[in-house]
Amino acid sequence: MTKTILIATDFSLESLDILKKVLKSKTEQNDQSRYNILFVAGYDMGDSIRELLFTTKSSVFGKIRSQEFCDAYSIINNKYPNLINKISCDIFTGSFQRTFDSYIETMAVDEAYFSSRKSIGLKKCQFDIIPYLKKCRHINAVEVVTQVPEFFPEKGRLAEVFM
Repeated sequence: MTKTILIATDFSLESLDILKKVLKSKTEQNDQSRYNILFVAGYDMGDSIRELLFTTKSSVFGKIRSQEFCDAYSIINNKYPNLINKISCDIFTGSFQRTFDSYIETMAVDEAYFSSRKSIGLKKCQFDIIPYLKKCRHINAVEVVTQVPEFFPEKGRLAEVFM
């Protein structure tokens, strides 16, 4: 059976820690389900007609998602091939709770997770979707406690995925 997990992200390497913890707990529970992982960030498209007409998801991802993030989730995908069906990224561009609820329903999200830490890596035009997740009536979003050590020799690097 395939289920969908939504993870609120700012496309930083720290947000991948949520995925690692969730998959580790699923492994410990001997979960036999396969999961479609959906990383979602909020993005304000603006109200300029030019931006609305000519901005594509790939151009937005080029601005807000680093190559290190893509490499890191590929590593996690290779580590848990029995649990992960596919990993994809998306942006939520709405500004109302009912729009977010509809997005959750359309994407058939079964579980949602978000970090206990405030997102500090938000780029221009990004916004935090955690308030929308907390108020969502279709799912119960789970807060995952993440902690970053004070001293980390490879802070902000791909090596964080292995810790």
